[in-house]
Amino acid sequence: MKSGLSKRLEGLRSIGLGQALSWTLPIWAVLIAFLVGSVIIAGAGANPIQAYAALFRGAVGNGGLVATTLVKSIPLMLAGLSVVLAYRASVFNIGGEGQIYMGALFAVWGGTLLHLPAGVHLPIVLALGMVGGFLWSAIPGYLKAARGFNEVIVTIFMNYIAVAIVSYLVHGPMRESGWNYQSRAVDESARLPIILPGTSLHLGLVVALAAAVLAHILLFHTTLGYRLRMVGFNAEAARYAGVKVTLITVLAMALSGALAGLAGAVEIAGVQFRLLEGFSPGWGFDAIAVALVGQLHPAGVLLAALFFGALRTGANSMQTAVGLPMVVVQVIQGLTVLFMMIGAAVQHYGLWRPARREK
Repeated sequence: MKSGLSKRLEGLRSIGLGQALSWTLPIWAVLIAFLVGSVIIAGAGANPIQAYAALFRGAVGNGGLVATTLVKSIPLMLAGLSVVLAYRASVFNIGGEGQIYMGALFAVWGGTLLHLPAGVHLPIVLALGMVGGFLWSAIPGYLKAARGFNEVIVTIFMNYIAVAIVSYLVHGPMRESGWNYQSRAVDESARLPIILPGTSLHLGLVVALAAAVLAHILLFHTTLGYRLRMVGFNAEAARYAGVKVTLITVLAMALSGALAGLAGAVEIAGVQFRLLEGFSPGWGFDAIAVALVGQLHPAGVLLAALFFGALRTGANSMQTAVGLPMVVVQVIQGLTVLFMMIGAAVQHYGLWRPARREK
């Protein structure tokens, strides 16, 4: 005999509640994270309503702030797409930070050593950024596919190596004369144009949106994408079906790295224009959270990146208005990911999974 609660749960499943909860999981995770965050803010002696109002005003209070939020979201969009592309093939790319650094490094090389017209120079610089990330991520992809190395460990190690390489170069061979810790600026012809006059919003937003569209087409409308997802679902079954699992694994990691490298190149060409020691505030690591909150889908990644970008932009305003440290924003980010994972775990174990019809 089934209990009354079990019958009610089955009834809810039968009307599609499970699917609705699955699609709205990020919204619930964000709302609960803000609710728990308000308790933390109140415990710190501040007014949560005032704090969140300041956060909102600082992120989208006027056109300039909206543009700043979009600019901060661009590298998160590209790096988040990088994580999704690898994960769909059951490859855990934790090396986005290092791939961003290598993409930025290659972009600066192209932007300072080559002197070409703008219509040629800029695409080459962006392409070089993708090449840098592609090559850097192909190494752990090969080690996983051909040698059985754990890609999580390898990519984490390679993050530190990439950061160390950039640190050495900006202190030595690439150091701008008269300055420390930075390279020469890339040529004007290698910079992304501003698309909204009077703001910092650059063409990188269009690049990120185009990358999301192409990632969606690749994953869901091409043979390669089908094979990537097949390997992700069941590598042994894919191998039995004739898919070259080793090649697909390496390719998934390499393409993932290319997107992360593009994030680094876009940041150089659109915002910073030169390579600095520690130029990334952790986009490669935040990208993992962006991908999770975006439910590992290109469209979801765009929305999640905007959310995280808004938190970054509004953090300063909240700190000024109510005296809260910026770490509170990081706590909210972490809580959002935590509640996403809890919701995914509950879904996995069947609480709101759609019920099967009994024959």
